[in-house]
Amino acid sequence: MTTVQRERGQSAIVYRTHTITDHRGNKVKVANMDDPIPIKAWFAPQRSARAEVPGQVQIDVMRMGVDAGLSGMDLWSRIEWMGSQWDIVSPPAYHNGTRHTRHWTIDLRKRP
Repeated sequence: MTTVQRERGQSAIVYRTHTITDHRGNKVKVANMDDPIPIKAWFAPQRSARAEVPGQVQIDVMRMGVDAGLSGMDLWSRIEWMGSQWDIVSPPAYHNGTRHTRHWTIDLRKRP
């Protein structure tokens, strides 16, 4: 048994982080766009700011909750949800509990 939000959640695609070597020989973290992972998650709005004046950027921030089994997520990972790309804006937070309720929450910002 899982929580209702995760059981009946919305579909999303996760692109975990991996490390590559750039043309200068530096190790760089990037989202692995070649290895999509489909998941079910719940989403809740956090804050948003509408662009009122030309030149301003609209900001949408959502909180995503996923099963505790998801690993390999950090600030360089990327989420695809509702046809848009989302960046992780703060480190994922682990919430401990029984095996039915433990989960990760991740704050996301829509890519402009």
